[in-house]
Amino acid sequence: GAIETAKAGAPVDIMLGIGGTPEGVIAAAALKCMGGTLYGRLHPRNEDEKTQALAQGYDLNKILSIEDLAKGDDIFFAATGVSDGDLLRGVRYFSGGASTNSMVMRCKSGTVRFIETFHKWGKPSVTNVD
Repeated sequence: GAIETAKAGAPVDIMLGIGGTPEGVIAAAALKCMGGTLYGRLHPRNEDEKTQALAQGYDLNKILSIEDLAKGDDIFFAATGVSDGDLLRGVRYFSGGASTNSMVMRCKSGTVRFIETFHKWGKPSVTNVD
């Protein structure tokens, strides 16, 4: 989704939509690492959410910037594909293991790394040791 807009060479220039606040914060962190930007506004789904937001002092008309959602530059972002998507390939199983695709970013340096990892079931590791 939103991360595609900041990926070099991607066919996506802009993304518009309505999503949850946690997803907006995660997207803001990733986009900030990649040098992108994001603007959003709180959009409660129902009267209960609206009442809660107003009670907590949120301005529902305020346009939030990427800095409002992801302050500073001490931000790290990591994601691993579970199912296939435009950004990352999903988990691939093979005889005796699996492979995963991940991306890791650091805002301070602007570093974006794509990582392909091979997991072998028969080899002791953190996830398969008794």
